[in-house]
Order: sequence, then structure tokens, then C-alpha cells
Amino acid sequence: MKFFEERQAIILLEDGKVFYGKAAGKIGTTTGEICFNTGMTGYQEIFTDPSYYGQILIATNVHIGNYGIKKSESQSSDIKIAGLVCRNYNVPYSRKMADSSIQDFFIEDDLVAICNVDTRGLVNYIRHKGSMNAIISSEESDLEILNAMLHNTPGMKGLELSSHVSTKNTYELGNQDSKTRVAVLDLGVKQNILDNFIKRDCALKVFPAKTTLSEINDWNPSAYFISNGPGDPAAMPYAVETAKAMIADKRQLFGICLGHQVLAQVFGIGTYKMHNGHRGLNHPVKNIIRNHCEITSQNHGFGINSDDVLNHKEVETTHINLNDNTIEGIRHKTLKAFSVQYHPEASPGPHDAGYLFDDFMGMIKA
Repeated sequence: MKFFEERQAIILLEDGKVFYGKAAGKIGTTTGEICFNTGMTGYQEIFTDPSYYGQILIATNVHIGNYGIKKSESQSSDIKIAGLVCRNYNVPYSRKMADSSIQDFFIEDDLVAICNVDTRGLVNYIRHKGSMNAIISSEESDLEILNAMLHNTPGMKGLELSSHVSTKNTYELGNQDSKTRVAVLDLGVKQNILDNFIKRDCALKVFPAKTTLSEINDWNPSAYFISNGPGDPAAMPYAVETAKAMIADKRQLFGICLGHQVLAQVFGIGTYKMHNGHRGLNHPVKNIIRNHCEITSQNHGFGINSDDVLNHKEVETTHINLNDNTIEGIRHKTLKAFSVQYHPEASPGPHDAGYLFDDFMGMIKA
């Protein structure tokens, strides 16, 4: 596997900034919003997280691929990122239990990547300039052609993407004889979230993103869950309408990430696109209800409006990000509905946030 070391590749940002490197993965061209994740491990989980759909990922850790790919650790059926940018692309891997190399994984799923890039310089650049679209190519070197292709790529703001990654058909998981029946509205759900419910002896039924509440209630769930997913939360009124009907139904409701943003909109709380977003494994979050700090895994480019929450009479803040004071969790004061912006299922070493699933179980059983 030497071709990725010998063939030049280009990454061009929408403001004209260019970085050069070597081809990796599939030879080709790809576009998407560029973002970066600061995690030192978990690259496979990141690649297969549906929340990254439509995004080119910069891995800030120097070595990517060094412990190989183990299919059981994927968070969905295939790779969801639009492309990868990294420094050292390690095809030989150290882990004996791995199923394949990163190169075989990328070739199988047709992923275009670029390595040998000055990722420190690139990340520093977009930290200051903010998120923007980019194009990677290992087959075209004409910058004018690449620029024309790039300018035909829609921006993330206003983009509805959940329907592209949601399940097309309903399916059931877990103990179907359980009295705890959780209906999952799949906006791009991660496997670890489903696993956390299964571990707690739940019966699950996973529904496509555009399912109506009447269809969901035909299954007679005990409670509702709204999942994570990609895209602009303000561009999916269908999910907000379903969540609004769930709230009116007065069963317990829990939302994570995009589900958090959808729930906020139900209560009249606006969302906004962040300068760069939060993507990493060690973001400190304070639970202001319990007065303790959690180390969390995060992946979001949108947030909810702090002023709208502070001025809301019926919704209160439960969690805040200790890096920038953005809101990381809310709950309704009288209804059994709450949500968090971060990913309690990810457990990036610490299992600090797993109690949220237990809290939800307690609400249902109560």
C-alpha cells in the first residue's frame, strides 16, 4: 500500500486557502464542511458517527489508523464523514483483534482522504476563520476547477441531513418483553446509544426521522427518545412537530445532541451555528443541579440560545460547558422532558455521564 504516499492531493478551502499532502483512501474528490476533532483515540467511532454526515474531518491526533479497524466498534453501518484530513496515515496496525487496516476500510466505503498535511496549521487557520466548506482531491490539481466544484457545495447552515442517515424502516431491539418500552426517533442515532438502552433491559423500536407520533404510538411506548444526527436543527420542522406532539402526550422524553436542539425549539428556544463547534473527548461540563463536573465527548456545530433559556419561565439550564459557558443541558420544570448537548453514551475513558440513562429509566419507572 504505497500509492497514497506517492500521489499528491489537495485540500482547498472556500476562502481560497490551499494545503497540500498525499492521497489516502480512495482516489477521488469530495466536498463538505471542514471541522476538527481533538480526540486522541476513537477514530473509527468518529468516522461512522452519523452526526458527521456531510463533513470533512481533520484529525488533530498525529497518528490515525495505528490500531486498525474492528467492525463491532462502528457506530453505524458504514463511514459517514465526507472525507478525512490527517498527518500520519498508518496502514500497518498494532491491534491483533482488529479486522482490517484503515486503508482497506476506506477503500471498501469509497472514502477520499488526504494525509501528510500540516494539520496543526490547518486547524489553527479554521479556529480563527471559522467553519467553512472545503474540497479534497487526489485526481484533480486545477484550482479553478476545484473552486468551481466547491462553490456548488451547499453550506451547513439551513441544510437538512437527518433524513439522509435515518433508518428507512422501523426495527426492534432489546428485550421486547420488557415493561420499559422506549420509542427512538432516529435522526442519525449512534449504536452506543441503543446499546445503553439495551443494557438497561429496555424494549426498543427505532423509527425513521419523519415518522408521525400516531405511528409511533401504535407501538405503545413507555417513553420517547430523540437521537443525535447531522445538519441544521432549524431546517427540520418535521422533527420539531413530532417532538411537540410527544411533549403534549406527556410521556417521558430524553434528547441527545440534535435531539436536544429539537426539544429546545419545541419550547421556543432558538438555535445558532457556532464559530467552530465542539468536537472532542475531554470537554468539561458542569451539572449545575448536582454541582459536579463531567468529562464529556462532544460533536456539534450548532448550539441553543442562552438568552432564550435564561428568560424562559418553564425551562431551566441543567448543564453548562466550562470552556465557553454554552448551554449543554436543559429540562422542563414540570414536564418529564430533558436533554443534553453532549454524548453521554460515548464514554471516552471516563463514564461520567452514564447516569443520564439511569435518570431516564428512573423517570419511566416512577
